[in-house]
Amino acid sequence: QVRLVESGGGLVQPGGSLRLSCAASGRISGIYMMGWYRQAPGKQRELVATSITSGGSTNYADSVKGRFTISRDNTKNTVYLQMNSLKPEDTAVYYCNAKQIDGLRNLDYWGQGTQVTVSS
Repeated sequence: QVRLVESGGGLVQPGGSLRLSCAASGRISGIYMMGWYRQAPGKQRELVATSITSGGSTNYADSVKGRFTISRDNTKNTVYLQMNSLKPEDTAVYYCNAKQIDGLRNLDYWGQGTQVTVSS
């Protein structure tokens, strides 16, 4: 089992910045991708950004390109999401995700979510 613990959400004004953190613990071997998703009220969960463990390739939703940056500290098994130039439409619960290969199984793990509210 992999446990993901997020932190760093909160209330910020439009144009402000926040940094989310997600620490992975437990059986973390075999994790090949970590990332962030978000879900706004009444909407489906959507991908924000992902980072491949090997090589560090990243992927971003078009809506956050140029404003958000995903990074990882593999020594701490932690992934970060630096969010700049925040907009009200970025308001959502942000979830950390880890994808893991375990034998023949492809597993998904989720954090508990952290609320980000962008409002004046």
